[in-house]
Amino acid sequence: VLFHDTNADAFFVIGSTLQSHQTREHEGKTYPYVSLDISSASHPFYTGEQRQTSNEGRVASFNKRFARFKRSQ
Repeated sequence: VLFHDTNADAFFVIGSTLQSHQTREHEGKTYPYVSLDISSASHPFYTGEQRQTSNEGRVASFNKRFARFKRSQ
């Protein structure tokens, strides 16, 4: 089966029992085709990439929500 990670635009040919109605040609051979949103090629755990924008948004949201509990010195 030919798996296609659409986020990383990576293709994987792996033996699988998964049935597919689509077929694609890859490196001269025709395989059953399955598209994936995420795989090891694009998942942050495997790539080591982090999403800074979402983390910054979370910190700002947290600070905004709990600003009234700030200790006065």
